[in-house]
Amino acid sequence: MVLESAISAIIQVILFSVIPFIWWFFSARKEQSFLRWLGLQKPVIENKGNYFVWFLFIIVLLSAPLFIITYFYLDSSILASNRFIGLGFSALIPAFFYAIVQTGLSEELIFRGFLMKRFMNKFGFQMGNIMQSLLFGILHGWMFYSFVPFGVVVLVVMATAFAGYLMGWINERKSNGSIITSWGIHGIGNLIASFVAMFNVL
Repeated sequence: MVLESAISAIIQVILFSVIPFIWWFFSARKEQSFLRWLGLQKPVIENKGNYFVWFLFIIVLLSAPLFIITYFYLDSSILASNRFIGLGFSALIPAFFYAIVQTGLSEELIFRGFLMKRFMNKFGFQMGNIMQSLLFGILHGWMFYSFVPFGVVVLVVMATAFAGYLMGWINERKSNGSIITSWGIHGIGNLIASFVAMFNVL
């Protein structure tokens, strides 16, 4: 299970990086490195206390609505974290690969790294952040479209879009454009969801 999780995580990161890499290669490779172009760089934090308060606050803000929706409206069997149900600590390493790398890193590369920064360059911060967060929400809603009523899909879209907006905001306003911050938030949120499944908390 560990090897399978690691391979799946690496493949997904590579797949999510293909379009950004091609775009960078033909438009920006002479200006900056690929990773810096995506924002995969060390955050520059001016006020660490304020930063960590926002970091923790956003984890709560994005986790609470999603857990409520999951508990009341979604069958846990359709969730990606379902693969870890009841496995306890034996699923710790696979859950780490799933939460931090497969979903956390790959989605941050494409949404807060590639899409948001391209949208920001074209339309400015506010519109760019709204656009990437809506796409983030729509993708997650689409994943559940065949399994739940349309009203629940709308709730999923709204909750994940809100989370996407907050992660874009903290990257650009508190981390000097680094997606390391949203990667951390996203990964921790996914890890919490995995732990909930691993130990049958809900």
